[in-house]
Amino acid sequence: MRLVNIWLVMLALLFATGCQQTYYKTMEKFGIHKREILIDRVEEARDSQVEGKEQFESALEKFKSVINFDGKDLEEKYNALNKEYMESEEKAEEIRDRIDAVENVSEALFDEWESELAEYTNDKYRRLKAAELRDAKKRYASLIKSMRRAEKRMDPVLSAFKDQVLFLKHSLNAQAVASLKSEMVSVQSDIKLLINEMQKSIDASNTFIESLK
Repeated sequence: MRLVNIWLVMLALLFATGCQQTYYKTMEKFGIHKREILIDRVEEARDSQVEGKEQFESALEKFKSVINFDGKDLEEKYNALNKEYMESEEKAEEIRDRIDAVENVSEALFDEWESELAEYTNDKYRRLKAAELRDAKKRYASLIKSMRRAEKRMDPVLSAFKDQVLFLKHSLNAQAVASLKSEMVSVQSDIKLLINEMQKSIDASNTFIESLK
């Protein structure tokens, strides 16, 4: 049974890889090459992070509104907090998917670039393109590192939001809200770190995009 599962996983991976390769070949037939696809995907990842920043800041404000409970409409505030958590989770998943998409096309682009070096008969052209490839890989490595660092910063924030939502779910009272106040400093600190890392990733994306255009 275990062997069957392993084969199923391998077939799924092969299928996914094949679909991507087919997609790239089809796009090239329409004059859209991997370099352009990479630029588009970096832009999409950047835009998702811009939206992510706004979403996490919005969620923090909702958390604050619950902490500053005035004795009225606690259930309404809980529902708003739960909604913000769900939207934050969705946005985080989108960001992860967009970063994965960037990695996928970058690997295909660099593999293609590397293989094409062997096709040159002119040594000067080969050396120039090899130098461009090394530079592009270096800039990309810095970009993806920044993206992944920002991605990891989402985890403690999402975990904190989830804990708060679960804790309040069956305890919609002032005592439960008061017990959350001690977490406020930690949550704000985590979100501040997340926002800073996201902004660095956004800036790195803009720099990388300009370098490829």
